[in-house]
Amino acid sequence: MTTLLQRDIQTWRDIGGLHTAEEIAHQPTIWRALASILRNEQAALAAFLGDALSNPQQRVILTGAGSSAYVGEIVVDTLNAAWPAQIRAIATTTLLTHHELYLEADAPTLLVSFARSGDSPESLAAVELLRQVVPGARFLNITCNADGKLARQGANDSNTYNLLMPEGSCDRGFAMTSSFSSMLLAALSVLGKDTDLNRLETMAGLGEQALRDWSAPVADLGSTPVQRVVYLGSGPLEALAKEAALKILELTGGRVMAMANTPLGFRHGPKSAVTTESLVILLRSSKPLARQYEDDLLKELQRDSVAQRCLTVGIGSDLSADAPAWPDAWLAPLWLLMAQQYALHQSALLQLRPDNPFAGGIVNRVVQGVTIYGHDQF
Repeated sequence: MTTLLQRDIQTWRDIGGLHTAEEIAHQPTIWRALASILRNEQAALAAFLGDALSNPQQRVILTGAGSSAYVGEIVVDTLNAAWPAQIRAIATTTLLTHHELYLEADAPTLLVSFARSGDSPESLAAVELLRQVVPGARFLNITCNADGKLARQGANDSNTYNLLMPEGSCDRGFAMTSSFSSMLLAALSVLGKDTDLNRLETMAGLGEQALRDWSAPVADLGSTPVQRVVYLGSGPLEALAKEAALKILELTGGRVMAMANTPLGFRHGPKSAVTTESLVILLRSSKPLARQYEDDLLKELQRDSVAQRCLTVGIGSDLSADAPAWPDAWLAPLWLLMAQQYALHQSALLQLRPDNPFAGGIVNRVVQGVTIYGHDQF
């Protein structure tokens, strides 16, 4: 019988987790398909972007809500360091409430929207906000749903480019998994200076290796109950830690509390959350300087002997992959494979239905109940 992440397919179907399990496991396939899409659209994307990223006056805002916002947070510093343009990550949920802090009418602005469905009210409202406040603003929609409102409203607009992620990336499960990693890699490939799309092929191979090697140990880890999970990461991996923590909160319906921080920041108060019912997971940086600080914290946690367990993920870690020492933003999707699987197994352990942990509709796959207020009303 075919197994998938240590359970057979029928079992996943029976417990309501098949979509999520499949969408975690097929990510390397999605990454290869993304490479093909980007090769086909490389010239058109280059024409749309022009020399904007080389212009010091150009503002680029990476935006989204929830997991989609974390995509921007992971990639922003790597991109900003590569170009003269001013590149920032600002969530739609912040733009809508405090746009005056971030937008200038006469500044050339490119809004890069990350969106799984493209139907979230904040995503649509953020685009409309820029159209009103920044005349001449341009829009790059990196989205997984060709039928979403975000993609459809920009389809015939010369100031908009819809970059659609591969078929299958618009996750059917509640939690974003393959949608997240495909949009992240697309952003690095399209907006970064390294346009070698062979890197995506390498990432796919590394992902397949990680899924094969980590499947059993992560399933075993996920079979132990915990009350709290702490994810720690340096630099771009701090935002990855936020996404990893969100997966636990989402897929366990909030029954397992999770938090994220940096290894250095963790000592400044948040460390007090660690108990004997806590799992601490350190997402290790590829940067030697950062790893020195990470090593110090690991030794401290081991001396404290408070946490139920401390686990490292990354190059040369408890869960490791034979990956090149690429920038952390590029390796983030690889380490996320562990966090996604762990959250899935914790959901199953709690006898929830991972594809929809909130059967009562308290939290929804596409956010509901948001009222959009006009920016000029106050």
